[in-house]
Amino acid sequence: MIYLDYQATTPLAPEAFAAMEPWLKDGFANPHSAHAAGRAAAAAVEVARDEIAALLPTGGRVIFTSGATEAINLAIMGCGLPVTAAATEHAAVLDVVEFLGGRTFPVDIAGLIRPETHDDLASGSFGGPALIAIMLVNNEIGTIQPIAELAGAAHAKGNLFLCDAVQAFGRMPIPDGPDMIAISAHKIHGPKGIGALWVRDGVALTPQMMGGGQEQGMRSGTLSPALCAGFGAAAKLAAERMDADAIHVSALWDRAASAFGDWTINGSVTERYKGNLNIRRDGVDAARLISECRNIAFSAGSACASGSGRPSHVLRALGLTDAQAKSSIRLGFGRYTTAEEIDMAAAAINRSAEAML
Repeated sequence: MIYLDYQATTPLAPEAFAAMEPWLKDGFANPHSAHAAGRAAAAAVEVARDEIAALLPTGGRVIFTSGATEAINLAIMGCGLPVTAAATEHAAVLDVVEFLGGRTFPVDIAGLIRPETHDDLASGSFGGPALIAIMLVNNEIGTIQPIAELAGAAHAKGNLFLCDAVQAFGRMPIPDGPDMIAISAHKIHGPKGIGALWVRDGVALTPQMMGGGQEQGMRSGTLSPALCAGFGAAAKLAAERMDADAIHVSALWDRAASAFGDWTINGSVTERYKGNLNIRRDGVDAARLISECRNIAFSAGSACASGSGRPSHVLRALGLTDAQAKSSIRLGFGRYTTAEEIDMAAAAINRSAEAML
């Protein structure tokens, strides 16, 4: 199997597995217990917290959650403000926005927030104070938003700013500016089932889970030292390998973009994380293509929306038609992808696509 679905999840790094293993075997104590074994588990949690915080801005705290979806829910529901978000946000944001009666604002054909929207953020035409949610790297098309600039515009009118940095964390420096940042372990070669919300000092949130208040009073429930340790190890490894990973991914992008020369790239080509290649070709049925190329793992968009049959809301927000959206595929690659895998996958996908035309 050639795995090209890095936006959905990433392979677990051996270093993350090794960090988790002792806490899955002998280190099973509850990290909230006062005895020696519990204190040892709690210490492992705090080491992991520091390793994760090292990749985030200073002047804030890391709150562990079950994943980025919970982190986003805590941020939006917990701040108690009206919320508005980009139309290309992840469902974890958009569904909460809809539930709260918030609204969305448009992007351009490249997936970037339009200049007039920048002005709106600064002028307060959304009716502040409010929470503005914009992701750093889009999970479907890889477009990178100017988060520092956008956060500054939001702050100019007294608004708070939430950044979904799931696809960026560990892959590039996270810009200062946001008041809250949501991240996830399994997108940086860590384990599934754990994420975090970074909260700037001075930002007050209301807990959304009642109980023992174990995680800094903001989240109830017993933390898993194993998951925390795996997340921390993955973050530490990402910090050490960030430059090397970026060079590797850029080379894979060049190779893949060349191999799919007959396809059109969706999203920005310049303002983009290059581990994401979202492309379309008229006349291609993406769902059928995925079925036929069963030895290659790739997608037609977000894993969260797979099987719905609906065209991608992200691609539709770019101005693509339903037909264009349904003829688009997303290839995601990263640290453990080889050039040979890109070549073999491109040949197989192109061969199947040609047969449809």
